[in-house]
Amino acid sequence: MVNDDYSSDDDQVEPLIAVEVAYATPERQLIVPLEVPLGTTALEAVQRSNIAAEFSEINIEKDPMGIFSKPLDGKGRPKPDEYEMCAGDRVEIYRPLIIDPKAARLDRAKTAKPAKKK
Repeated sequence: MVNDDYSSDDDQVEPLIAVEVAYATPERQLIVPLEVPLGTTALEAVQRSNIAAEFSEINIEKDPMGIFSKPLDGKGRPKPDEYEMCAGDRVEIYRPLIIDPKAARLDRAKTAKPAKKK
């Protein structure tokens, strides 16, 4: 007897891709490898990784993210909730800067020893 309700699509497994989610502090770095369905966004990958449980300071909805140091900012690239992950991608969650890099460089220049003149 043949069941007319049976669909061959039910047996097809959704293809998975290997990706990583990364976050780092000065004291600790964590890279979470995971497999996600094709079409998963960067934001969804971060949510699935559960990395926010390891770092209380992460705010998934507000913290900037990128793929291999290329920001997902909606300017040159899509936003995290729009970018579909590719196999091998690493989504990174960025911390807010404590000090502006230009100001830090100026501070270092002020405290550096002056070069000796010959």
